[in-house]
Amino acid sequence: MNNVSFFDGANRFVIDKPIRLIELFAGIGSQAKALERIIGGGQFEHYRICEFDKYAVASYNAVHGTNFATSDITKITADDLGIVDTDKYCYIMTYSFPCQDLSLAGKQRGMEKGAGTRSGLLWEVERLLDECKELPQVLVMENVPQVIGTKNIEHFAKWQEKLESLGYKNKWQVLNAKDFGVPQNRERCFMVSVLGDYYYEFPKKIKLEKRLKDLLESEVDEKYYLSDKNRVIFKYGSYYTWRDNKGSINTQCNRASGVDSYSLTIATANTPQVLENHRIRKLTPKECWRLMGFDDADVDRAKAIGMSDAQLYKQAGNSIVVNVLEAIMEKLIKNT
Repeated sequence: MNNVSFFDGANRFVIDKPIRLIELFAGIGSQAKALERIIGGGQFEHYRICEFDKYAVASYNAVHGTNFATSDITKITADDLGIVDTDKYCYIMTYSFPCQDLSLAGKQRGMEKGAGTRSGLLWEVERLLDECKELPQVLVMENVPQVIGTKNIEHFAKWQEKLESLGYKNKWQVLNAKDFGVPQNRERCFMVSVLGDYYYEFPKKIKLEKRLKDLLESEVDEKYYLSDKNRVIFKYGSYYTWRDNKGSINTQCNRASGVDSYSLTIATANTPQVLENHRIRKLTPKECWRLMGFDDADVDRAKAIGMSDAQLYKQAGNSIVVNVLEAIMEKLIKNT
């Protein structure tokens, strides 16, 4: 699914200045990780983040070697963003606002302005932009596909109209991680907005070469395995499910991926499961971080500061697949 704009600018947008990255709703910094991979950590500035979760900020700092503090988007101002000298720097501002009120797994209360929902924190981004004396040249949004669903499309359209009134050209598209080299079935809606008379083109899909087995750990603690007692495993569509000792089947929850396939979507709850050597187990935190495009060293750094499995799972589920962001950012940075 993609958006074809009739309001594209005349020129292809390519960044030609040093980059200052501002991550709103930063999580553990997938956007920063993507830029580190493309141009190197010393070639752009981890300029500002805004993240309310102290554990996510701690992992962010451990992964990226930064020293950011927690902050609340409802309490910061444009001055806190520090956008100055836009003739010398290109500011990329990302905003992966909360999906709890959009996702099918949530309460679907929506993102209407003034409704007071968590997903309605999007409109704090509007406030910050209105306060800015100089605007960031690039905005990158990420959220669940329901952001453009029937219940939310009216409010999403209003958001696009607002950005257009500020001088941005918008392009959105739904991308799946498994189309960008990662064996995870994870669809997300991305929107890139560029300031001025420019256009942006989303990256094309690539063939998936890896399978889930390529990202699994060679040795896994027994605590991640489900009990085998009275369990019968069988194929259900594209996945595996099982009958427990009560004879019941729950195809919504009791699903596991095969090692030759790809993972179910990593979420903050209900960690995906895999059928491996005729046994079903949860993916480990490290495997979840791998499926989000992070390196083993990244999760090891988070573990080294005492991050629990529960927090590591949550941080993976709340993150963005780095490989998808790399592909998106490359189209902004390289003239290809």
